[in-house]
Amino acid sequence: MQPQNTYTMSLVHLLEPSIKKAISELFEVSMEKIEFQSTRKDFEGDVTVVIFPLLKVIKGNPVEIGTKIGTYLVEHVAEVEKFNVVAGFLNIVISDAYYVKFFSQIQSETNFGFVKVKENEKAVMVEYSSPNTNKPLHLGHIRNNLLGFSVAEIIKASGKKVYKTQIINDRGIHICKSMLAWQKFGNGQTPQSSGLKGDKLVGNFYVQFDKLYKAEISDLMANGKTEDEAKKLAPSIIEAQQMLLDWEAGKPEVIELWKTMNQWVYDGFAQTYTNLGVDFDKNYYESNTYLLGKEVVQFGLEKGIFDKDPDGSVWIDLTPDGLDRKIVLRSDGTAVYMTQDIGTAIQRVKDFPDVGGMVYTVGNEQDYHFKVLFLILKKLGFDWAESLYHLSYGMVELPSGKMKSREGTVVDADDLMEEMTTTAQTISEELGKLEGYSADEKAKLFKTIGLGALKYYMLKVDPKKQMMFNPEESVDFNGNTGPFIQYTYARIQSILRKANFDLVTSSIIEALHPKEKELIKQIQLFPEVIQDAAKNHSPALVANYTYELVKEFNSFYQNVSILGEEQHDTKVFRVQLSKKVADTIQLAFGLLGIEVPERM
Repeated sequence: MQPQNTYTMSLVHLLEPSIKKAISELFEVSMEKIEFQSTRKDFEGDVTVVIFPLLKVIKGNPVEIGTKIGTYLVEHVAEVEKFNVVAGFLNIVISDAYYVKFFSQIQSETNFGFVKVKENEKAVMVEYSSPNTNKPLHLGHIRNNLLGFSVAEIIKASGKKVYKTQIINDRGIHICKSMLAWQKFGNGQTPQSSGLKGDKLVGNFYVQFDKLYKAEISDLMANGKTEDEAKKLAPSIIEAQQMLLDWEAGKPEVIELWKTMNQWVYDGFAQTYTNLGVDFDKNYYESNTYLLGKEVVQFGLEKGIFDKDPDGSVWIDLTPDGLDRKIVLRSDGTAVYMTQDIGTAIQRVKDFPDVGGMVYTVGNEQDYHFKVLFLILKKLGFDWAESLYHLSYGMVELPSGKMKSREGTVVDADDLMEEMTTTAQTISEELGKLEGYSADEKAKLFKTIGLGALKYYMLKVDPKKQMMFNPEESVDFNGNTGPFIQYTYARIQSILRKANFDLVTSSIIEALHPKEKELIKQIQLFPEVIQDAAKNHSPALVANYTYELVKEFNSFYQNVSILGEEQHDTKVFRVQLSKKVADTIQLAFGLLGIEVPERM
């Protein structure tokens, strides 16, 4: 992940015209672009101009050139207080008045950094979760859901309308395996009779099927069959394949069982989504979409985009584009996943005509699939296909290694959330700061801390990177963690409760303590962080920005007196500044789907 700048575009907009004018007047040449960068920590300055690119058009010593431009800025730009030149770098110091004025302008903004949706702006659809209905959600689904939900919230905050959606994979051989195992071993069990969430109950039967299937393969191999033969001849897989054919043929008793067991899973998923704090505007179901796209294939054939082979199968040749030949319709006329995804994308734009782009939150093992899908949709002539994005993320592993659904070795999402809450409880009780809390207040706090730890740990990592999830490390109250940031928020709320004066009226202050200035500079970055995070589809930018803000506040808190300050206006200003930090933490964490506690 790229380091964030410590200067804002507003500073660039303030300085760039004057720097260009200075170059024109001092050296009688023009520069189209001025290169800015963050001032190094060991030098004084709020923003740095890189002089070296100017040497292409201005002959001379870079220190002398920088000094002349710096002097011009001090004389002509009120906000420029002073400067220093180090080698080919002009470090510019901006006046306290500039930052005081900025703070007074944003102090009462409740959604500072958020942009209102513009009229006639094209919407973005964000797809995430998209589970199979044969097992409960697991650790990998958690990363998927948190990424998708957070990206949707960030894009919304950046000024675009957003629709959240998922496609539920509710058909296929894997579904039939769970159904068949329930018929064989279920004894009429239901979520109600077993006391299990419906998705967990169905997932248990998926694991049972796998055990039966493996036992049958072993028996067949013991009787002389090869492994490949045994896998095809195992009675359970033959039954499951027949059940899929019966489902496709609409056999009433199979359809009835399918509907019943799927509903158990949907009810279980709904509970998990609620606990995780994610939601959707529209669900699509593969059982409804798997035939979509077939008519598009006919259109593509007529336009010469697709080709039909002698056996009747339909393909698209993407070798000129550096890809391969891809099948879009089998010789028997049945659709493949690619056909379905083409049809579903088109259907979504029909359902939501204002959609101008889509974000697919899917693991990086599907990178090639989405390259092909997006290219086909472009070749079919859909203008919105230019704005499709695959939010490709790395897998999540635990210190204990990889997970396998069939073998029942996955980390269940519900169990993990419960474990995080329990861990938060243990650590909070050890810290011993829960006096005066009721049992309900404690339970709510433990859940807020536990889920905050889980979400932050998942989202602070660049989505593209594979990650190792360490539950204990994530609930640490120190370092770059959710609880550390939540604790800082709660600390500020304690300051605000103790402040016995009006926090709305602007205080009169002229000079800033260096720590105050640094804190305002960090707050000033927030709107651009949102825009960058939306453009890069990266909640990690918001997460790590928040950590930097909190570190800056804690440095401020340790170096200046807030409520103990004797000068009234200064005290009021510092409390107001603290409140703005808390408000920004709350907004930023809201984009990550994380709650903040009033007390901790």
